[in-house]
Order: sequence, then C-alpha cells, then structure tokens
Amino acid sequence: MTSPPDKGVPDRPTDGHSEVLLSDEPTIELVVRAREGNRDAVEALLQRCLPRLKRWAHGRLPAGARGSLDTGDLVQETVLHVLRRLDHFEPRHVGAMQAYLRMSVINRIRDEVRRIGRQPAPSELPEDLSSDLPSPLESAVQSEAYERYRTALGELSAKEREMIVARIEAQWSLAEIAQKFSLSTSDAARMAVTRALKKLTDKLKARRVS
Repeated sequence: MTSPPDKGVPDRPTDGHSEVLLSDEPTIELVVRAREGNRDAVEALLQRCLPRLKRWAHGRLPAGARGSLDTGDLVQETVLHVLRRLDHFEPRHVGAMQAYLRMSVINRIRDEVRRIGRQPAPSELPEDLSSDLPSPLESAVQSEAYERYRTALGELSAKEREMIVARIEAQWSLAEIAQKFSLSTSDAARMAVTRALKKLTDKLKARRVS
C-alpha cells in the first residue's frame, strides 16, 4: 500500500519559466490552493519562487560550508520544506512570500555554518544585479495589503497583470521580462512595468479615497 503524496509537493520541481508561472493569478491564490493539496498550485509556486531565489542566494553559502550541498540544492530543499508547511504561513502583503522564503534560506545557511563551526564570508551584491534592484514604486506595491492589491490588479488588462505578477511576485529580472514580452531592451521592460504599476497604484489610491 503506497502512502499519499506529501501535501502535493513534487519530488523534482522544475526550475524553468513556463506559462503557469506567468499566470496573472496572485501568489496568495496559489498559496490557498496549495494548502488544499493542489499540485498545480504547488508547482506554480515553485516555478514562481525558485529561479529568482536561487540567483539571490548565489554566493551566500560560504565555500567551507558547501561540501556535498551546493546553494541551489539548499534553496530547493528550503522551499520544499516551506511549501509542505504552508499552514504556518499567512501572507499579509504582496512581497510576503519572497521575504519569508529568503529568511528561511538565510536561517538554513546559518544552520550549515554552525554545523561546520565556521563564520560566513561577507557577501556582496553581484554587479550585474545592481541595476535590477526594485524601484521605489515596486517596493511600495510589494508592501501593499493583498486584498487591496488583488482587487486593483483585477481592473487592469491581462498583459498588465502578467507583467506586474512577473516582476513583483515572481521577481523576474527586467531582461527576462523583455524577452518574454518581446521588448527590445531591459529599459523598455522597465518602462512597460512602470506604466503598469502606475496604473495599479492609481487604482489603489482611488480605493483609499472612496
């Protein structure tokens, strides 16, 4: 007799971008369905969170702590651990999921450092990522309460929703957004995302006034 799958979490999650990742569905909706054991929602969360989280974590695990476990393995194991315990997570703002996962990865890195009794080497932001930091407008949207965000997001076009979800929730790079939406440059992607975000924030402001 075989045992049922653990919360529907795949054993070998995919790491590439797919159409399900670029869904305009907010992360909170995926979390709700994942809690109910929906494998498609879990897979979408993995595809949405893993690539950017792996890039962010790259180089943060000290060389002496790596051994047989590289940074990619550590991140994947941490994310799977979190997704199996979603009942303990309540996202209250747009950027909550990524922030929670980053803190989980940091804690796991600290555990590995303590395990081998060494201090981590100081890490610096790679130069190729410095120009891709969130803008003040993006950071403001990330701090929005989910309910207001979700309602305002639903008033935008499908393409605008997809761009915002890709940038704010999946945290795609501007280069990735440019490629996906057939834009000529990262600057063109930045401008397109900014226009969509301004429309979103206008909707949010209107709701605060009413």
